[in-house]
Amino acid sequence: MQTRTSPPRLAARAVLIYQEKLLLVNAWPGGKSALWCAPGGGVERGSSLPDNLMREVYEECGLQIAVGAPCLVNEFHDPDGSFHQVEVFFRCELLDGSLDDAWVDPEGVVDTRRFFSRAEVARISLKPSSLERIAFDGGFHYDPLEPIQR
Repeated sequence: MQTRTSPPRLAARAVLIYQEKLLLVNAWPGGKSALWCAPGGGVERGSSLPDNLMREVYEECGLQIAVGAPCLVNEFHDPDGSFHQVEVFFRCELLDGSLDDAWVDPEGVVDTRRFFSRAEVARISLKPSSLERIAFDGGFHYDPLEPIQR
């Protein structure tokens, strides 16, 4: 649990395009929110960002990935609380595996995962909002501190 004096939480996230579709997860168990995001999560001390990301994507989606270059840095926080997270997004490549509805995230956070076309991404609630452009058009971007959305 973060306090007002705690440092921001650091997370790594995957930007994975496969067959012209972007991999996204809903990290709100039980359908509490319609918000989608890139797979990934908090980093563990003593493990590199790419190693953490490979672990997180496997846990959340059952996929093995290769981690490439960073492409997006995003910050968000709870203005009424103590939560503040800095996320580093990396371009990734699918090495092995396929999405399986029976896959269970051992942390119990992600229960829905799927690939979205660009047209589908444009119709969903997605954070950060710059993710669509970065994923499909390329480049590098920094999203300054924004309020958390649920």
